[in-house]
Amino acid sequence: MMTWDLHIIWYILLAVLLAGYAVLDGFDLGVGILHLGLRTDQERRLGISSIGPVWDGNEVWLVTFGGALFAAFPEAYATIFSAFYLPFMGLLVCLIMRAVSIEFRSKFHFGWWRGFWDFGFFASSLVATLLYGVAIGNGMRGLPLDERGEYVGGLWNLLNGYSLLTGILAVTMFGLHGSLYLQLKTEDKLQARVRNWSWWWYGSFAIAYAATTAATGWLHPQSLENFRAAPWAFGIAAINFAAVAMIPWSSKSGKIGRAFVLSCVNIACLVALWFVSLFPDLVTSREPTVASLTIYNAASSDTTLQIMLWIAILGMPMVIAYTAVVYWTFRGKVENLY
Repeated sequence: MMTWDLHIIWYILLAVLLAGYAVLDGFDLGVGILHLGLRTDQERRLGISSIGPVWDGNEVWLVTFGGALFAAFPEAYATIFSAFYLPFMGLLVCLIMRAVSIEFRSKFHFGWWRGFWDFGFFASSLVATLLYGVAIGNGMRGLPLDERGEYVGGLWNLLNGYSLLTGILAVTMFGLHGSLYLQLKTEDKLQARVRNWSWWWYGSFAIAYAATTAATGWLHPQSLENFRAAPWAFGIAAINFAAVAMIPWSSKSGKIGRAFVLSCVNIACLVALWFVSLFPDLVTSREPTVASLTIYNAASSDTTLQIMLWIAILGMPMVIAYTAVVYWTFRGKVENLY
């Protein structure tokens, strides 16, 4: 039975940070994935303006997650960044390309210039989302480690059928999330067209959701062990299923705000279920004879965890307050900014 110690507290904090990032940056990555479907320059400027004031703040959650992982579980941090070095470099390029595309597309009015940056914004959003999903899938699948906990595989070990399936799940989930967000921020014909897109994205997500759930239970039955030990975790799964089922009902009845909140709940629950399935592992070993990196054998000293916990207690309210103020300030429909 779990005892509430510093290691578990930090594991939960990591889950909260990753869930916060997935919910917040998920919709602006989704807007990027939808970007080329916007027909005119006016519509594309509205799409970018809808995330313009918040996208960089959303990425703070990812930076904070990486910093917390480094401080609390440095051995896991080293192994993860060693294993995913090339994908993470690709992810970094995508995040830079997204920022540059948003800033540069309106510097000149040439059609070819804006077309180039529009494609860059779309492609970088799509590839970044796919890489996130692939990383999550490999986390569930496990990595080949040696006795020292170091990654001994190659790039092709990461590109497997299951991780690509979770990558597709991430793309469809963020596409749906972005379409619901755009409906909140736009109006008239553009809003109506985006509403039609959301049905396609919902159908694609539902298929990927069902396929990933089935594949996880079949290929990785060990992911269910913690649910047997902690039946309360089935409550998270039930909330997740209910949120997914209620999204189309809310959307059809015109309650887009509720549909968007349900999408946020869906994403947060999926992150929570991933963490529950992995516990207490941070990096699961694919070799049964090699120990996994857990929240205990990969952790910093108790003193470090205590100091960092106080820093988190002081810092997290600031991050949450900043996020709340920004979203409140820029609430409502969008106007052209970019």
